[in-house]
Amino acid sequence: MSTGRHRSSRLKRSRTPLVGLAAATALAVSGGTVALGAPAAPGATPSRTASAPTPHGTARLVGVRHVGERTFDLTVDSPAVGSRLPVRVILPARYEAEPGRKWPVLYLLQGAHDDYTSWTRETDAEDFLADQDVLTVLPSSGPTGIPTDWWNLGRGTPDYETFQVDELMGLLKERYRAADRRAVAGVSTGGYGAMALAARHPGSFGAAASYSGVLDTTALGMVTVVGAIVARELQLPLSLWGSPVLDRANWTRHNPRAQAKNLAGTRLYVSQGSGIPSTDYGNLEGAVLEGTLWGQAHDFTRELERVGVPATVHFYEGGSHAWPSWQREFKASWPVLAAGLGLEGAQRGR
Repeated sequence: MSTGRHRSSRLKRSRTPLVGLAAATALAVSGGTVALGAPAAPGATPSRTASAPTPHGTARLVGVRHVGERTFDLTVDSPAVGSRLPVRVILPARYEAEPGRKWPVLYLLQGAHDDYTSWTRETDAEDFLADQDVLTVLPSSGPTGIPTDWWNLGRGTPDYETFQVDELMGLLKERYRAADRRAVAGVSTGGYGAMALAARHPGSFGAAASYSGVLDTTALGMVTVVGAIVARELQLPLSLWGSPVLDRANWTRHNPRAQAKNLAGTRLYVSQGSGIPSTDYGNLEGAVLEGTLWGQAHDFTRELERVGVPATVHFYEGGSHAWPSWQREFKASWPVLAAGLGLEGAQRGR
């Protein structure tokens, strides 16, 4: 769902959120033919060493490509996912000048039907973070953009959650002088990922930020939305977390709202637009999709308040489910993320 208008003409994947979601929903409801099992990440190739994925294995760095002055694309062999996954790493400007220093890590998570390059393609995050003394990491979450352990008939694979929380962090410590401090932020399904990973792994992230995220997966209409995201990638919706009725406990374990109490001690930033009325007249679909998420975002923040977990919240009128809104919100959230990373004197959003 990280859609809307994009600057790049290089993308080959469709960016029509409501049309795609509607078609996928119809496919899921009508019993159309879909493949059982979760997709691999875009560009991933089957692992030769991980044919039988084993959670909590050791990820291996099998390739590095220099794509910018401080930016590298890694290829990581993940036992948890059972594939070789792309990860983009952006080094801080002083990385080479301070060879003995360890750096806090900021994860920026993609949205659905997109890929790990989205933050550098659609925003100026690379320049913005250059002097912020943080190691920036853009991990693949697969084409659905949902960094989770797929139910998949009880097999629990592919497991993008273990890949991002455990495997990748271990590799970053070994190869890129990553410190223990970590924060996570994401758009759309990546916003889900930010809050879900922080809630499911208390204490692992000093801060988490969601921009137009799916934060209450069992709220009215959200099961359909999540199912449509999965079905759009030609996967069986039940392969994600099982049946929302028969496997309700599993859905609850993966629902940020249901796990809100576990976010105590994590600095939080939550933003969401109302969509309609929107000033983004050229992106009506994005405005409608943004509005679809309005109510469940309020449910999530009300639950945070009920369980006594503080958060910086920005609900704004209008906006659309698109990068111009998310880039603005990312910069507004930077003081929260920086505090969670332990960055002293970090520059405010600009």
